[in-house]
Amino acid sequence: MDVVLEEVLAILTRTPRVLDAQLRGLPDAWLAANEGPDTWNPRNVVGHLIDGEDLDWIPRARIILGQGPERRFEPFDRFRHLSRTLPINDLLETFAERRAANLDTLRSWHIGPRELALTGEHPEFGTVTLNQLLAAWVAHDLDHLNQVERVLAVRYRETVGPWKAYLSILKPRA
Repeated sequence: MDVVLEEVLAILTRTPRVLDAQLRGLPDAWLAANEGPDTWNPRNVVGHLIDGEDLDWIPRARIILGQGPERRFEPFDRFRHLSRTLPINDLLETFAERRAANLDTLRSWHIGPRELALTGEHPEFGTVTLNQLLAAWVAHDLDHLNQVERVLAVRYRETVGPWKAYLSILKPRA
């Protein structure tokens, strides 16, 4: 199934607003919540999304659309964001600005079926299409929105007492 650009934009446009509504102004105890050792807190997630805006989605789409002799993507450091220490409001604003600029770029390309079939080379997955890259961008956003919700809920995993049995967000991940 080919992605539909309007549907891609419908999700990608909302992500910064959703995160802003969830996280802006929360006390640090919520923003520092995580699921245990080597897991991310909401601040980490926003930092990671900023890195994706800078180094992943649009730069890789440019490589695919350029169809130059070198179509191999640079490896993406999924943990680069862990060094960020900015306040959450600054991170949210940076993410919103970068996402808006990237979506303006995406809209300007007027992508159709021919472009969606073009390929690039992912350092780990091999040949990928622009269609797959755009679908992954949407799924990636949704995955991290889910992660933020889960991390916030896990903070009260034990505090909810017997209601834990009815709260699927608090059940251990498989």
